[in-house]
This record gives sequence, C-alpha cells and structure tokens, in this order.
Amino acid sequence: MDTLSYKTISANSATVNKNWILIDAENETLGRLSSKVANLIRGKHKTNFTPHVDCGDNVVVINADKIKLTGNKWKDKKYITFSGYPGGQKTATAEEMMAKKPTFMVEKGVKGMLPKNKLGRALFKNLYVYAGGEHQQEAQQPKAMKLSDIK
Repeated sequence: MDTLSYKTISANSATVNKNWILIDAENETLGRLSSKVANLIRGKHKTNFTPHVDCGDNVVVINADKIKLTGNKWKDKKYITFSGYPGGQKTATAEEMMAKKPTFMVEKGVKGMLPKNKLGRALFKNLYVYAGGEHQQEAQQPKAMKLSDIK
C-alpha cells in the first residue's frame, strides 16, 4: 500500500492538557466576551478537540463589573427567576443585577453557551469570575490573553 494512513486522535481525560487563561473583561461587550470564553472552556480552539470530553482550558475572568452592554440593554434586558410557587416570578433589569451581583451576568452568559447536559455542567466549573481586578488563582499562574487574539 503506497498511500499514507492517518489515525484520528480522540482526546480523553488522561491525554488532555489543560491550561489556565486570564481574561480582562473591562470594556468588553457581554455577548462577545461570553462566546469567546465559552469556546475556550469547551476547547474548540485546540487541535485535539473532542466533543464528548472536557478538553478545554480553565478560564479566570476579572473586572466582570466593568463589562459593556450595547443599546438600551442596561434598562431593557430582563433576568427572570421563578421559585416554583404561585406568584414566585421575579424580574430584574441588567442594571439591578449588576448592582446586586456583578459576576452573575458573565456567568449566565457563558453558561447559556455551553452544552445543556452533564458535560456542560462539568465545563462550567472551569470558569472563575471575579468582579474586581484581584483573583484567587495566582498559584496556577494563568496566562493573560486578549479577547482580540481569540478567534
């Protein structure tokens, strides 16, 4: 046989190389930030991406309280929660959510872009969001990365 033969390499939990990435969310648009962070967590930027394996990186997002929303979304965007009881539905605008819990909007945006299954719930644990410029992952030495460098 004179042809080249290639084997498709499928990643597993033993062969995955997970890195730590630091993203500064200051003056970044929420949706664009969320989609790029979700791709990093999922591992789609790696050559050995395997859809059913957690092969993504651990991502630390700082300055989540300084994100941008375009248009009138600060007043118009609504976050709805429901307790399950009659009359238990609550709504809050993006402004109110930012004042109450600054990391919530980034977490919810990224979580919505991950798979809705066991893998998605496991991948979400690889995200660390902080409101200020300080974070607790200095020991892991995360590599700073700009969103414009991520495709």
